[in-house]
Amino acid sequence: MTIGIGNLYPVAVLEHSRHPRNRRTISGCTHAASGENPACGDEVRVFLVLDAGGIIEDVAFEATSCAIATASASLMTEVLPGKTRAQARALFDRFHATVTSGAQPPPDGMEAQVERLGALSVRDYPMREKCATLPWHAMLAALESASEATPESGAIEQRA
Repeated sequence: MTIGIGNLYPVAVLEHSRHPRNRRTISGCTHAASGENPACGDEVRVFLVLDAGGIIEDVAFEATSCAIATASASLMTEVLPGKTRAQARALFDRFHATVTSGAQPPPDGMEAQVERLGALSVRDYPMREKCATLPWHAMLAALESASEATPESGAIEQRA
């Protein structure tokens, strides 16, 4: 018996991987970082524009990645605009927990965003956790002005 891609990925993942939103660069971005998963070759670069008050005005990504990483980056770019740095970190924490270990209570006022991201839960496919979280690690690295992120143990590494 052969399992097709449609059996592995929910419709939202397929839609976002086939037609990713905000897949572009942002010239003049205020923050950017790259992420790489050496185990599978996924590469993601995240671009952020933050206003003077630290609110995310725009977010985009470029990637050479699998369906899960592409869909994750696409969904991430839809839920982050209008969020503060703290809210972005809180969304990352809840997203990471949901993807890896199951449902967690969403941050206050962000229930709809967390529900949308739940489509990326890969806890039944542990080898895909790094794919789903890679764009988010790159986003955190960008917020922290690091240049590169890795999904290894949730580490964010500063590289010259």
